[in-house]
Amino acid sequence: MLLRIMCFGLLLAAAVLIRVPFAAAEDACTDCHKSLREERLNRPAFKIKDDYHVARGLGCHSCHGGDQTALDNKAQAHSPAKGFLGKPKRYAIPESCGRCHSDPNFMRSFNPSIRTDQVKEYYSSVHGKKLREGDQKVAVCTSCHDVHAIRAVKDQMAWTYPTNVAETCGGCHGNAEYMKPYKIATDQLEKYKQSVHYEMLTKRADLASPTCSSCHGSHGAAPPGVDSVANVCSHCHVVTADLFAKSPHKSAFDELGMPACVTCHSNHDITQPSDAMLGGGEDTPCATCHESDSAPLKKAAELRTMIGGLSSRIDQATAILTRAEHAGMEIGSPRFELLTAQESLIKARAATHSLDMEQIKTATDAGSIVAQKSLESGQGLLAEVQFRRKGLAASMLIIVAVLVGLFLKIREVDRRGRPD
Repeated sequence: MLLRIMCFGLLLAAAVLIRVPFAAAEDACTDCHKSLREERLNRPAFKIKDDYHVARGLGCHSCHGGDQTALDNKAQAHSPAKGFLGKPKRYAIPESCGRCHSDPNFMRSFNPSIRTDQVKEYYSSVHGKKLREGDQKVAVCTSCHDVHAIRAVKDQMAWTYPTNVAETCGGCHGNAEYMKPYKIATDQLEKYKQSVHYEMLTKRADLASPTCSSCHGSHGAAPPGVDSVANVCSHCHVVTADLFAKSPHKSAFDELGMPACVTCHSNHDITQPSDAMLGGGEDTPCATCHESDSAPLKKAAELRTMIGGLSSRIDQATAILTRAEHAGMEIGSPRFELLTAQESLIKARAATHSLDMEQIKTATDAGSIVAQKSLESGQGLLAEVQFRRKGLAASMLIIVAVLVGLFLKIREVDRRGRPD
């Protein structure tokens, strides 16, 4: 046992002796740069402590080259003979990152599941194509991932964390002056923050809710075209896309070159859909293409009436059941049944994309029957509450009357028992 302890101690000491020089060598770059006065030279040394790569044992020399063991010897540390690259040129950054990230064998030792085609995909993007054309303003790896404080995607501080992606993209795309040469809109971020997607992502913490990269891609970023917008939306909204594909709108939109989904719901400022979208009002999508008092708008109004009727009946039933619950009644069964009506409402609203009147009517009729039953159950429970209250009041009156009579009787007995 003693021999094992001694062997373990020797191994531990050897490990310390081996690792200490390595750690010192890794810190040589940062120790020197922290002492420099120029912010552009010392800032990286302070930022890199939070970098994901440093946590995995990589250091400054991994990207910049040079001799990281050359303490207090700038010429040797920055020697081209030692592979010193200095600050990579902007056009060279994707290839610089790709030296590791495009090597499956190297990346496997860190994370076997990580993709190694990011650089190839980047050059298929609008950013990558323009970079190869000589445009030095387009986004490169460091534009989205930071430079010396790169964090894991799952880190909430990472620029690429879902809730931060919009601000990251907006750093360029929301800057009107920076984007001026490209002649494209710069209000995407402002509009996106008004959308239901942004609300779901930031206020309801739904990290699956779409952000910029969800629709445009990340490394292979490209603006969706007319033909691809519906495919992008259908990635999440599968049922709705299938219903729309069976509708008369599908062929009409294709013929007119109008993008599905976006035509009615917009793209960046997608708001929460409502029944008010059906009808002929000035702000409704239907009125954009169809004239007032036309057959399609009358059909839309009819759909809105059917769906609105079911929605109203569900709201009435919910209100009645809530009142009964607050009064102390058990409402588990009728409230559970009301879920079926709510499912019918969801199906009916989704079916509006197919414009199938029969399908929508079937859903609303089935839901109305269930909602009416739940409403009647709630009314019955409230009636029982009233009955119980009246019964309790009557019982209390009888009890009070008995007590009063008993009190009077006792007084009478006491009076008779007293001597004159």
